[in-house]
Amino acid sequence: MLTGKQKRFLRSQAHHLNPIFQVGKGGVNENMVKQIRDALEARELLKISILQNCDEDKDTVASALVKGTRAELVQVIGNIIVLYKESRENKQIKLP
Repeated sequence: MLTGKQKRFLRSQAHHLNPIFQVGKGGVNENMVKQIRDALEARELLKISILQNCDEDKDTVASALVKGTRAELVQVIGNIIVLYKESRENKQIKLP
């Protein structure tokens, strides 16, 4: 579980990132969860964009991604979700 200070730090780190994944009409599926899990292992912090044609609510999408990837939800702002998961072999971000 992330503290408020850690979330604030991660939000500042994620500000300059571009969304890597997009959740569209198909919603969250197993293949997408696997790809996001692999990307989190490589990068630790990433943004996911929710397209306008997505049938699900953004909070539902965020909780499904957090549950599937076992990552921490940093922020949901607008149609952007920010996820963080500490990497096992490729640690780049040092939390305060």
